Amino acid sequence: MRLAYTLKHRYVASPMKLYKSFATVGGLTLLSRVFGFVRDILIAASLGTGWVADAFVVAFRFPNLFRRLFGEGAFNSAFVPIFAKKFEGEGQEAARTFAEEAMAGLLFILLILTIVAELAMPVLMYALAPGFDVEPEKFDLAVLLTRITMPYLLCMSLVALMSGALNSVGRFAESSSVSIVLNIVMTTATLIALWLGYKAGPEAGVIQALGVFAAGVLQLALLMWGMKRAGLSLRLRRPKWTDDLRRLWKLGIPGIVSGGVTQLNIAIGTMIATMQPGAVSQLYYADRLYELPLAIVGIAVGVVLLPDVARQLRAGNVDGVMDSQNRSLEFAMLLTIPAALALAIIPNEIVRVLFERGAFMAADTLATASVLSVFAVGLPAFVLIKVFSPAYFAREDTKTPMRYAAISLTANTIGSIVLFFVFRSMGWMPQLGIAVATTLGGWLNAYLLWTTLKARGMFIVDARLRRNLPLIALASVAMGIALYWASGTFATLLHSGRGVLVDMMALGLLVLFGMVVFAVMILGAGVMSPAQFKRFTRRRS
Repeated sequence: MRLAYTLKHRYVASPMKLYKSFATVGGLTLLSRVFGFVRDILIAASLGTGWVADAFVVAFRFPNLFRRLFGEGAFNSAFVPIFAKKFEGEGQEAARTFAEEAMAGLLFILLILTIVAELAMPVLMYALAPGFDVEPEKFDLAVLLTRITMPYLLCMSLVALMSGALNSVGRFAESSSVSIVLNIVMTTATLIALWLGYKAGPEAGVIQALGVFAAGVLQLALLMWGMKRAGLSLRLRRPKWTDDLRRLWKLGIPGIVSGGVTQLNIAIGTMIATMQPGAVSQLYYADRLYELPLAIVGIAVGVVLLPDVARQLRAGNVDGVMDSQNRSLEFAMLLTIPAALALAIIPNEIVRVLFERGAFMAADTLATASVLSVFAVGLPAFVLIKVFSPAYFAREDTKTPMRYAAISLTANTIGSIVLFFVFRSMGWMPQLGIAVATTLGGWLNAYLLWTTLKARGMFIVDARLRRNLPLIALASVAMGIALYWASGTFATLLHSGRGVLVDMMALGLLVLFGMVVFAVMILGAGVMSPAQFKRFTRRRS
């Protein structure tokens, strides 16, 4: 009874409670990204941007793409509305039965996919990394590492399904913690490789790949524990093609394509980047940095907003739907615009302090920072996609976002190929062309989603959002100017050569200064009152 009450009443709440749900997911995602930065700092120091790093990034990108597609909201776009409808309309057992049927179908399909991929990996590698065939050693290592990481897909299919079930009943902690497990395990694997003396060698890549496999098993164990605590433990069934699975399949494929468009764009960029030595790794490190705000804000909003909007639509609360969507957009832009400006204004300082050591050289810093500054321009668009998509998914419309995702993917693919060779012919870094195409593709997708929502009357901007968005932009510009000035003042400290701790402290102070300036501007402009700020930041009892 308590669980049913939670599901039915948790989201009929004030915007502050919605913000707190964002904070739960975003806070755990932030913790995960902290561990992720530790992981990437160690990987950069041990592998740099050499051929082993390129091979590992390709091997990790393939299962990680599926982790992002399934685990960060795309799969939930189809699963959550159906599961929630079953739970509310037919009860917990009916919802459990549907989840077990979905799990059986997913396992069956992905088991076949995994076996075929393991056997055909040398052939698949020509598609995953077309530029590796000119270096047989790199090609063979990428095949081996991808074979080791492939079983991760099986674990993540179950993790994604269980996460959707838990999110539907208002439990976000377990599903938001799975990436922490991945980052801790991979950090441990890197430390083991360094301890054994495998620096920038193929053995280090093998240990990292084994770490990915082990992380998948532990992540699955965490979600099984969470399901047991929620009273939703699932049993294995024989796969059956039921009406509910037909509905899930019909909604799921478009949902995965549209919800994961950003990750699909990155994957396409990685494939093209294999034709330039070191470009794969540089894109990876830049991607990791701009994904910090994307994960904390965009994914948190997407994960929380979908069940909230679905619940209020079912209750006929149109005003509640509009308020949730407006507050979600306001919250997203409040954190994303200043983050994007910071990444665009001080990319060199961020990349140098975090990564430049060991096998990661000064030239790698320059290239990675240049890519990061371009990605930063597209960051608000990537977050907006996460904000706008739930408005479609909650209404079980996954085809419209899929069409727009297909348009974006096509534009990104053509743009990446063309700009890659144009930039290279002009003597510029060709990976910058990939970053430009990815950014433009993101803005195109966000624009299409927004114009359709507006035309259909599914997203009506309220007075508060119309007032606050320009003020957020103004406060962000003021913060950017202050950050640019402060970066010159902090330059001596940032380049003191006194060690990583001093560099980290200097970068932390620089970021903190920018945050303080932004917070003062936001409070002064009245975007958020001191009382609201206090309630938002206070720990829930």
